[in-house]
Amino acid sequence: MEYTTKKIQLNDVHEQLGGKMVPFAGYNMPVRYTSDLEEHKAVRESVGVFDVSHMGEFLIKGPKALDLIQYVCSNDASNLVEGQAQYSCLPNEEGGIVDDLIVYKLGEENYMLVVNASNIEKDWMWINKHNENFGAELENISDGISLFAVQGPKAKDAIQPLTEIDLGEIKFYHFAVAAFAGVSDVIISATGYTGAGGFELYVKNEEAEKVWNAIFDAGKDYDIKPIGLGARDTLRLEMGYCLYGNDINDTTSPLEAGLGWITKFTKNFINSENLKKQKEEGVQRKLVGFVLAEKGIARAHYPIVNTEGEIIGEVTSGTISPTMGIGIGLGYVETKYAVPGTYIAISVRRKNIQAMVKKLPLLID
Repeated sequence: MEYTTKKIQLNDVHEQLGGKMVPFAGYNMPVRYTSDLEEHKAVRESVGVFDVSHMGEFLIKGPKALDLIQYVCSNDASNLVEGQAQYSCLPNEEGGIVDDLIVYKLGEENYMLVVNASNIEKDWMWINKHNENFGAELENISDGISLFAVQGPKAKDAIQPLTEIDLGEIKFYHFAVAAFAGVSDVIISATGYTGAGGFELYVKNEEAEKVWNAIFDAGKDYDIKPIGLGARDTLRLEMGYCLYGNDINDTTSPLEAGLGWITKFTKNFINSENLKKQKEEGVQRKLVGFVLAEKGIARAHYPIVNTEGEIIGEVTSGTISPTMGIGIGLGYVETKYAVPGTYIAISVRRKNIQAMVKKLPLLID
């Protein structure tokens, strides 16, 4: 069976910019344009733009929209106001996570869910299955929407000339729907996956190239750069943000993953009774961040051991922090080893590299 990789709207633009294209989550995506280090630095210090149009977008509308969202999502969307977004997850019936996502309240009885690219079909089927009991109006608009993440401390100044909306007035995890770069109804969201500040812009595919070019024209004085998935991964790891498929998946509980803050037991949702019981009894393992005390890279699936060399867990994500120049990572460990300051080690090719559990974010200024 031949497998076809999908192309995002600006695929040709990225190739012309010298982007190294690789298959990722079923899409042909730019992993880097120059070097991961240079691109990472651009976002931390100035401004960079990710084309993350592979992400999925679902519209949920009607009188039963909120009821459906409340049932399939772990967080409580009932107190969202129009123009506000919320991080959440879709719990499954076995105690794991179907996906993590962002819920946008576009209006009364009108919401948008933004899901991971690799899970678009899975999430769509999951939500539709449970919608049989609610009857909300669902629409998958993923193939018609492009998404640009303009990230970095100078992001606001770089793109402010493109809209009459005062970007400084959009609070974190809030958004505005406004004209941007001469294009109407762009969702300008103060969100991102880098910890560097900035905005995410949702535009229709037919307007994508116009908006992309306008962003780069406006950002010239700030040395704005296109950024690939390589730097996206190192940026999110410095912040300790979970990546679905690595740090969270169908078998990881949101409570184990440190996502208790988005798991609200003020309402009934899928598997809420079992998760509530897990919270009361305590989890057996926890996702922690760690920094290496010696040279080395902690890669996914490497064993984590205690000071006696006994296996106590497993690495889920690891890299060398471009900002700090040391090895960092995330992994699950037995709960008693999850306290910040605990000494652990990462087993790399039969050698144990010393490390320490650290409170998130891992990035230290």
